[in-house]
Amino acid sequence: MISSCPICNIQVLTVELEQHASSHFEDDDQLQRGMELAHQIALAESNTDIVNGPEHCTGSFTSDSNAQGASSSHSGYPHHYAEVLDEQISCLVGAQIRSKFQEVQGGIMNLLKSCLESEGGSSESKISGYIDHHQSLPSEDKGWGCGWRNIQMLSSHLLKQSTEAREVLFGGSGFVPDIPSLQRWLEIAWDKNFDTIGSSHFHDKIYGAKKWIGTTECATLLRSFGLRARIVDFDSTESSSLQSKKGKCAANRAQGPMDKFLIKNNPPKSSSELCREDAESMRGQQVLVDWIWNYFASGCSDRFATPRVTISNKTPLYFQHQGHSRTIVGIQKKKGRGSQDQYTLLILDPGHRTADLERTLRSKKGWQCLVKRGVHTLRKPQYQLCYVDSGIANSEEMEQLKTIDSILVRF
Repeated sequence: MISSCPICNIQVLTVELEQHASSHFEDDDQLQRGMELAHQIALAESNTDIVNGPEHCTGSFTSDSNAQGASSSHSGYPHHYAEVLDEQISCLVGAQIRSKFQEVQGGIMNLLKSCLESEGGSSESKISGYIDHHQSLPSEDKGWGCGWRNIQMLSSHLLKQSTEAREVLFGGSGFVPDIPSLQRWLEIAWDKNFDTIGSSHFHDKIYGAKKWIGTTECATLLRSFGLRARIVDFDSTESSSLQSKKGKCAANRAQGPMDKFLIKNNPPKSSSELCREDAESMRGQQVLVDWIWNYFASGCSDRFATPRVTISNKTPLYFQHQGHSRTIVGIQKKKGRGSQDQYTLLILDPGHRTADLERTLRSKKGWQCLVKRGVHTLRKPQYQLCYVDSGIANSEEMEQLKTIDSILVRF
């Protein structure tokens, strides 16, 4: 069988494709990655069940104007290193595989909007626009892939709602890649010197690894395409290096992948300590939901509003806490007793089956158990959010985005 080299387009025997493609990578570290990726291409070309359509075999990256975001800003690199990096990107643009997910007819957010509008009582909701639900699969990523699935959900929103994001994300492919392809894109971001501290945690390699990731890796991956991904830390612990008044914001370097959320063996706590933590948790809950409400509300306009539901132009929120991560797609507010408003987060969980979400939303029965999360469930001492501001960074801003920092909100 004859195959085309994804780098130079020369026709070679399929059995020789791996060795030929690897010859384009001269240093040892890049050579190893190239051999692995060339092997993936050879498998993909010989198995039509893996690659579904010509979009997976696009032309050279350097000749694709829609893919410039993926290779932008090689300034400061040696010429040879920049060439190797561009060859890797070119290879990945053609080899990446579209993520498989269950499409919901009419859109999952339209179904959610309809459910929110049909509820009784007095309520007001702010929700994001289009998003696809990507669920964790037992055969692929159950127990470790929630972070990658949240990246896929956030990416599906960006690709649908933002033309400028669509042009730069994943080499302009226009689709959400599978987890192995996302792992390759993250490695390339590290090769571009995005989040050098975080990459060292993984020894600069994550392809094929079943490891947890967090908001830091989400921001790193998206920033490498020029997107303005931001992180917000909500922290009530004494371990925070910056002291400030409760509810105030301060600049802070983002922690590495899941560093803040690793379970530690702590001694049993007294009843007084538990009561104090409950009080702090209640304050933290309010700080968090106030921020989320203001975030979605700041992107709303009357143009997309109904009496009960308003569509925000803000991106969904990657929502990280100890042991798990989910995607916040909106927030609901109801008038409680007295003057206190009651807030409910609207969440898509990668641990839920898409079929269950669609069935309950379409029937308007039982969907609340899957989507709604009351403030009382926010019992963790630390949370992180990742979102994406509009616009594409220029070369100067790209250099600043390589350092993954965050806004710290103490409570």
